[in-house]
Amino acid sequence: MDLVEVIPNRLHMLRFPIGQAYLWQDGEALTLVDAGNAGSAAEIEGAIRSLGLLPGRLERIVLTHCHRDHMGAAGELAARWGAVVLAHRLDAPVVRGERPVPEPVLLDWEIPLYEHGLTVPQAPPTPVDRELEDGDALGFGDGAYVVHAPGHTDGSIAVHLPQHGVLFTGDCVAAVGPLMLGVFNVDRGRAVESFRRLAALAPSVACFGHGDPLTVDTAAALAEAAAETPA
Repeated sequence: MDLVEVIPNRLHMLRFPIGQAYLWQDGEALTLVDAGNAGSAAEIEGAIRSLGLLPGRLERIVLTHCHRDHMGAAGELAARWGAVVLAHRLDAPVVRGERPVPEPVLLDWEIPLYEHGLTVPQAPPTPVDRELEDGDALGFGDGAYVVHAPGHTDGSIAVHLPQHGVLFTGDCVAAVGPLMLGVFNVDRGRAVESFRRLAALAPSVACFGHGDPLTVDTAAALAEAAAETPA
C-alpha cells in the first residue's frame, strides 16, 4: 500500500494494488472515505501512525459503495478503534451481508477487468452504524455532505466538502488513463446522470476510487468528460 499526500495536513490517499481509500484530518480527528481490501487494516493503521497520528482517533468510515475493494477493512478497523461505519441506505444491506452484491451490466471490454477485480479478497459482512441519504451531513471537513450518485450501484455516493472544494467520487468517475465514467455499472444511464451531477459541483480537488486525484483544472476537466460521455 502506498501513502500519497493530496492536501498537506488534511488529505492523503491510501493506494492498494486495486482501488484506494482516503484519509481526511480535522486536526487529530480522522475520517476514512472507503477502507481498502480485507486484511489491510494493519497497513492502514501503520499509515496513520506514519503521519504522527493515532488510529484511535479514527471517528468514522464512510463507504462510497458496497464493493469489496472499498469496504474490505471497514469492519476490522471499526472493531479495533470504535469508528462508526456509514453507507447509503440502498447499499447498507449488501455491506451487512444481508443481500448479494449486485451484478453489473458489463461491456465487452470490461469483462477481463472485472475478472481481475475479483482477485481482491471478498469483504466480510460489516455492521453499518448509520444509513445515509442524499444531502446528509457527515460531521467532518467543516461540512461534508452525501451526494447520492447511483448507477455504479444503487446506493453509490460521493462525498462533497464544499468549504475545501473537495469531492470524493467513489467509482462513479475514474481516472485510470483518461478521465471517464467508472466501469462495472449496474445502470449505465443512471451512472452518466450521476457523473454529470458530480461535475456540476465544480470541485477544485476530485478524488476517485481508481486513479490519481485531480488537483489542477479539475472543474473544467470533469465538466468536459461528463459532457462527452454518452448515456
